[in-house]
Amino acid sequence: MKEADAIYVLDTGSTDNTVELLQANGVQVTTKIINPWRFDIARNESLQLVPDDTDICVCTDLDEIFEPGWRKAIEEVWQEDTTRLAYNYNWSLDENNKPLVNFYIEKIHARQNYKWTHPVHEVLSYIGDKKEKKITTDKITVNHYPDNTKSRNSYLPLLELSVKEDPDDDRNMHYLGREYMYYGENEKAIDTLIKHLQLPRATWKDERCASMRFIARCYTRLKRYDEAKLWLKKARDEATYLRDPFIESALLAYQLQEWENVIHYVMKALQIKQHMKTYINEPFSWDATPYDLLSIAFYQLDEIEASQTFLLKALKIDPNNERLQNNLTIIKQKLNDIAT
Repeated sequence: MKEADAIYVLDTGSTDNTVELLQANGVQVTTKIINPWRFDIARNESLQLVPDDTDICVCTDLDEIFEPGWRKAIEEVWQEDTTRLAYNYNWSLDENNKPLVNFYIEKIHARQNYKWTHPVHEVLSYIGDKKEKKITTDKITVNHYPDNTKSRNSYLPLLELSVKEDPDDDRNMHYLGREYMYYGENEKAIDTLIKHLQLPRATWKDERCASMRFIARCYTRLKRYDEAKLWLKKARDEATYLRDPFIESALLAYQLQEWENVIHYVMKALQIKQHMKTYINEPFSWDATPYDLLSIAFYQLDEIEASQTFLLKALKIDPNNERLQNNLTIIKQKLNDIAT
């Protein structure tokens, strides 16, 4: 963040030497306990630290790192009537710093006429009288390096509160259903995700498709496979331009050892070349998984050469995967046995 004119941090209760480290680097730190905890209130309190005459605010978390040159990139595209800027967000990266999930994020904004809303999965809401003017650039990228040991057990009760406060908000209903799925509360997840699909504002096909996929996952866990297949078909029909419902269909077919269906759905997925820039994207749709599934399916159908062809494609994407390497050894031995 050192390219900024000033850096402001709201510390909401750290117990290490975070405050001292930040202050030693010239950061203006304010400490305030938010009780009961809500992300939107904390965000708004932090925004209040920024002087009113500031032109542009750049909101980041401490686990997010901008690639250098972001300030110059803002100055090049920002116009007098601009209110918000969308830019690249690498939410998930592999061990080689290659993006796995990438989408646009919109946390660069004018100082005035914005406030954060929702207790969790908070969003920046425009409250100005004039029309909001958004622009987008690919010249700014921020990388996300989360602490996966950090507890996120507050998310579920905050999401329940968020839906209680605004039961017509489609985004939070989707998130709540997804959270129930993460917690293994399959029946609750199914009911909540169906509620999401029934909301008048639930029109974004990518998110609707995800709700359908998640419903299918829950039915799969309940071993109600026919219903899982039904919802996966709905998901494929909802967003024919996304790989995710096809790969998820292939994963279910793999689980059920329906090898022809594995091949059918993966081949359909691979026809989709455009990787949409949304948070909904599943890493397994664009990593080695599709070729891995094809290799296994062809092997099970005793088409060993085809199995090797697709395994080599998988290894090109994920060369250090020990299981894939072991599969290659097995396939080569099988081909050798056939040849002799």
